[in-house]
Amino acid sequence: MKKRTLIIVFSLLNLAVLSAQDDLLALLSNDEPTTEYATAAFKTNRVINLHSIESTAGGVLDIKISHRFGFVNGGFSELFGLDQASIRIGADYGVTKRFTVGFGRSSYEKTYDGFLKYKIFRQSSGAKVMPVTASLLTTTAIKTIPWANPDRENYASSRMYYTFQLMVGRKFSDNFSLQLSPTLVHRNLVRTKSESNDVLALGVAVRQKLTKRVAINAEYVYVLPDQLADGYRNSLSIGFDIETGGHVFQLHFTNSTSMIEKGYVTETIGNWRNGGVHFGFNVSRVFTVRK
Repeated sequence: MKKRTLIIVFSLLNLAVLSAQDDLLALLSNDEPTTEYATAAFKTNRVINLHSIESTAGGVLDIKISHRFGFVNGGFSELFGLDQASIRIGADYGVTKRFTVGFGRSSYEKTYDGFLKYKIFRQSSGAKVMPVTASLLTTTAIKTIPWANPDRENYASSRMYYTFQLMVGRKFSDNFSLQLSPTLVHRNLVRTKSESNDVLALGVAVRQKLTKRVAINAEYVYVLPDQLADGYRNSLSIGFDIETGGHVFQLHFTNSTSMIEKGYVTETIGNWRNGGVHFGFNVSRVFTVRK
């Protein structure tokens, strides 16, 4: 009788333990779903020339050196462009994980530029579903090259340029991302009556990951008709991202000489068909300033 009683007691205890485990699992399964955010649609906050939807992380300083050699069709006498160079040195800082500020100086037209960039929302799944990431960009640039006609009355405002851009992108898979960038460039002064002060354009950028550390990028900036003088072309760039620890090297070919919006959107003259392209690179190095 005692043995039977002990067996019954142990059986009841086992049932109680199993019931408690089931209740605990039920509680866990009833937890609210979490939100998962898409990351690294593009490896840096630039595609090639275009800004990407990515922001500099909060408290991080990103030093960028962008370099373009001369046109490849310069031939052997110019060592296929290697005898010439255009450069931009800049610094981007993540004030928060959504808000980035930046400043740079280009040798092309001795231009200084600054920008503000804010990520409106992020692509996510789970509890909060958002199909795309979107960021807003505004830039200001001033060129300081000597006046073409210094004897006439010149105004500093004539050297000013402004850009407003919306970037909308989606990471479709671990390997492929797509971005659209509607853009408005305002130029206070234009050279001819045939040019518009306000230039509307649409940028398209893609990224295809090839290996864990290598990806191919391409971007095209289409300027709406009847806004530029004859001789200017749409910007087309193709290149590779190579990640090596804290550095990201971007090697590319582009028909744009300038590396800021007012230049590559409105002043591109290179023609891919006759070798009017630059070989160039961007080097990015990040430093954690504030944790």
